[in-house]
Amino acid sequence: MPDLRASSGWSAAAEARVTLEQLLSVVGTGAVELDTAPGGLAVAVTGVAVLDALDPGVRPRELLLAVGVDAGSAHAVDVLRRAGEAGAAGVVFGSDRRGGAAEALRSAARETGTAVLFRTPWCSWAQLVGVLRAGLASAGVPPLPAAPDLAPGDLNGLADAVAALVGGAVTVEDTESRVLAYSSTEEDVDDIRRLTILGRRVPPWRVSAMREAGFFAALWGTDDVLYRRAQGEDPERLVCAVRAGGEVLGSLWVAAVTGRPLAPDASEVLRAAARTAAAHLLHHRTRGADSRLAEDAARALLEGRGSPEVLAERAALQVQAPCAALAVAAAAADGDPSRWHALLGLHCAAFGHRAVVVPAGGRLLVLVSSLDPDPERADGEVERLGTSLVARASAATGTQLRVGLGEVVPGLALAAESRRSAELALRALTYAGGSRAVGRTADVADTVGVMQVVEALRDVPLARGTSVARLAAHDAESGGRLVETLRAYLDHFGDVAAASRALAIHPNSLRYRLRRITQVCGLDLDSADARLLAQLELRLLRLRERGAGKE
Repeated sequence: MPDLRASSGWSAAAEARVTLEQLLSVVGTGAVELDTAPGGLAVAVTGVAVLDALDPGVRPRELLLAVGVDAGSAHAVDVLRRAGEAGAAGVVFGSDRRGGAAEALRSAARETGTAVLFRTPWCSWAQLVGVLRAGLASAGVPPLPAAPDLAPGDLNGLADAVAALVGGAVTVEDTESRVLAYSSTEEDVDDIRRLTILGRRVPPWRVSAMREAGFFAALWGTDDVLYRRAQGEDPERLVCAVRAGGEVLGSLWVAAVTGRPLAPDASEVLRAAARTAAAHLLHHRTRGADSRLAEDAARALLEGRGSPEVLAERAALQVQAPCAALAVAAAAADGDPSRWHALLGLHCAAFGHRAVVVPAGGRLLVLVSSLDPDPERADGEVERLGTSLVARASAATGTQLRVGLGEVVPGLALAAESRRSAELALRALTYAGGSRAVGRTADVADTVGVMQVVEALRDVPLARGTSVARLAAHDAESGGRLVETLRAYLDHFGDVAAASRALAIHPNSLRYRLRRITQVCGLDLDSADARLLAQLELRLLRLRERGAGKE
């Protein structure tokens, strides 16, 4: 029988205050979908309650599950209003939104300030109760110190973070001993781990042996860490169950790497990791195939090759309703879009819009539906949404975003046109730099024009030996920064004080560099033609540098 020992006891800290936003980020879109949140997403959620016809009382800050209530009925509106009067965090209705149910409830929600949510068709009420309670239990748990920026459901990132802290190889497994993720440990590992990873599950004979020895009964029956001594070539192991809200979600395993013991505090680290892992396992479990199908359908439509009807069916959108695309990217080149994927969808819903968020390289595309039928008001909705997304993402993740706003189009069939205008606006915002973070192509038309001119000139052969060409050659040979200096000087309209601040040098140093520029390449800064050509060449130079990966 394996040697099992429970390590020292552990007392969980009091749960942190959990907001609706945190809960929904953990649960994901596979179990429940936010339709509207007129009171915002910062409302506290303290519990989950099922509506009781015999005792219809509603408690403040609870999420009320309206089981058996037809979302399109007057009863549903009455339930929502009573929940609002009681200060409930929100009401979850069934998955059937036919007959204008969502619109009638949105109207009542605006009066009460109460969030409206819908259960997804592939999650039963019984499952939803467990998922939400598990989500509440894990939403307020602080992240591991080594992995504060993990995207929801990033189990491989979690495994790598835990491995770095404990000094061993880590696997994340479900309750059936299937491998969901594993650390990218490159050192020698034992045969059991190798077989487990290759087969994506613990070998059946190993599972049978542990079951017969009572290992799983011990594991699922404790919140503590279990320890297995090294046996022959089988190294020492630690394992801890991952649970939340009374529900067992899986387990974290740590195996020592050949020739090296685990860290002295490995058990303590694993306890903390199991609490952090609950949110990621829950998100992974609930992000089902249906949500990925909706994402794939939206991507195809935005690329101009999909079917509006297929997307409408998979994402509960209206084919003929006004919609628009948003192109979203981090202002910094190293921004990770997965960190704000869920945030974008949630905040679209909080504004009362149906939306599908699609990863697209280093950016995200957001297809927003349920816009106002009036074009002018719809434009205002899109602008307010983009501005809110930038502000909220910056506050929640510390990442500054830029959002290109696509033109509002009358239906899903034209979504690709809106996407093209959104991406052009985002390119212009990125090209211009500066503080502006949200805009349409009309808002940045001058920058778009410059981009088009520079693109058109990309392959035009210029006269040999222009001033900028000579200056760039001098910098390349001497390691100087005269090109950068000229760019800053021209971009600031010859304002020495402003250009020197941008370069973080003294104004006298800038004046010296300007004299050197004249000496090196003969550029006449008093000539309008020379300045215009220099600015165009500097932009062409930057375009070529970006194409070569130098920026």
